[in-house]
Amino acid sequence: MPVKIDGSVAVVTGAGSGIGRSIALALSAAGASVVAADLDAASAAETAAMAKGVAVTADAASADGIATMLDSARRAYGPVDIYVANAGITGQPGLGDDEAAWDQIIDVNLRAHIRAAKAVVPEWVERGSGHFVAVASAAGLLTQLGAAPYSVTKHAAVGFAEWLAIRYGDNGIGVSCVCPLGVETPLLQTV
Repeated sequence: MPVKIDGSVAVVTGAGSGIGRSIALALSAAGASVVAADLDAASAAETAAMAKGVAVTADAASADGIATMLDSARRAYGPVDIYVANAGITGQPGLGDDEAAWDQIIDVNLRAHIRAAKAVVPEWVERGSGHFVAVASAAGLLTQLGAAPYSVTKHAAVGFAEWLAIRYGDNGIGVSCVCPLGVETPLLQTV
């Protein structure tokens, strides 16, 4: 189903740099009102200024952070039409021995998508429209041999996006899953 961008309201997580910034700028150029969200306040503000949008400093993995982003978007522009779950982390190499690090990467790379969908989908079902963009990775389709936590969470993000599309497609909700290969971003530089 085609996505109506012009005149829409879009929230982009991890918008302070890399793919998130590029998506925020592309949405703005296509006519969307953009909320650029990131943990880094200065980077979010820089992206928002470039996109002529609103900056929000919030944790995209927490329900409270997601509520802050959505409330900011609604106050500034109205109901959210597009939600881009882009924030992500690489996690530990190998099997990832630290349990807390596994919890963190599951929260950021997967639960952030689930929590965001739980926050926007009921409203979209009621309206009969909305679009969820899950930024995963080619590692979610193939694998990433160096880091089990990254590969596993990206596979799960792809699976969740597929489930959303199948479950809510007939309700007018679109779902896109972006699976880029290695892109020269701050995330790739941390590996």
